[in-house]
Amino acid sequence: MSAPYLRIAAELRDRIAAGELRPGDRVPSIRRIAEDHGVAMATATRAMASLRDEGLVEARVGAGTVVSARAGHRTVRSRAAVQPTLGRDQVLTAAIAIADAEGLDAVSMRRVAAELGAGPMTLYRYVDGKDDLVRQMADEVFGRRPLPEPGPDGWRAKLELVSRVQWELCQQHLWLPRVISFTRPLMMPNAAAHTGWTLRALDGLGLPPETMMQEAITLAAYVMTVAMTKAAEVEARAESGLSFDRWWLSQERQTAELVERFPVLERLSAEVAIDLDGLFEYGLARHLDGFALLVEG
Repeated sequence: MSAPYLRIAAELRDRIAAGELRPGDRVPSIRRIAEDHGVAMATATRAMASLRDEGLVEARVGAGTVVSARAGHRTVRSRAAVQPTLGRDQVLTAAIAIADAEGLDAVSMRRVAAELGAGPMTLYRYVDGKDDLVRQMADEVFGRRPLPEPGPDGWRAKLELVSRVQWELCQQHLWLPRVISFTRPLMMPNAAAHTGWTLRALDGLGLPPETMMQEAITLAAYVMTVAMTKAAEVEARAESGLSFDRWWLSQERQTAELVERFPVLERLSAEVAIDLDGLFEYGLARHLDGFALLVEG
């Protein structure tokens, strides 16, 4: 196996050979190379020095390190296969597939690039980094489920529809609730379209704009909260190897102690807790019952 600095240099050399980096183009900084490849600054510096020794890059005042003019007059053949031409859709599809199968923590620029048979630096043509990648992943997911226009009649039917669509998205992509913030929302046009659709469903009810926005946020927050419980259960099952029923049996002694202290628990069924679809529908119905009193009051 070649030294890390040689592998990094080879990747940049391939990009220059393929014309992805042309004479005069700025190459990634040593700090970015170190972060993306998980190596020390000294290793990244050595990789850049190797390319400089070959005459492929040069320092230019005011521009940093760029591809040298001489690189345009020589053919550099990589020992690796030529990287395939990628597109934003391919990058997002690969990243979403990784997150769906292994969780959001498994997603990294290097991992996505490896799935696509490309170098990590190639992905920066489409995303600014992992945070931007995750933002685009989430927005792509919302964009795959556009809401109908004008939708069903009545505000309640509309709110039920948008909530159930978002619930289904969260079942398909268990990592999605982790990306959503209601205090510092990411700028996601497709997700914003869902919020706009909800606000249009509330328009005309005579509610103040503040109340309309509070309802839109509360409704989405309810969906995401229950969805996070579903994601936690799936993760716990994967990590422990125990189904809910087997886990519940393992808690028999602790359950008996609680029932002794709180006899009312004996009349309850554990199935209620694990039926998250039923819990979602119950909570949605009760919330909308309460909101109806506000609308009609």
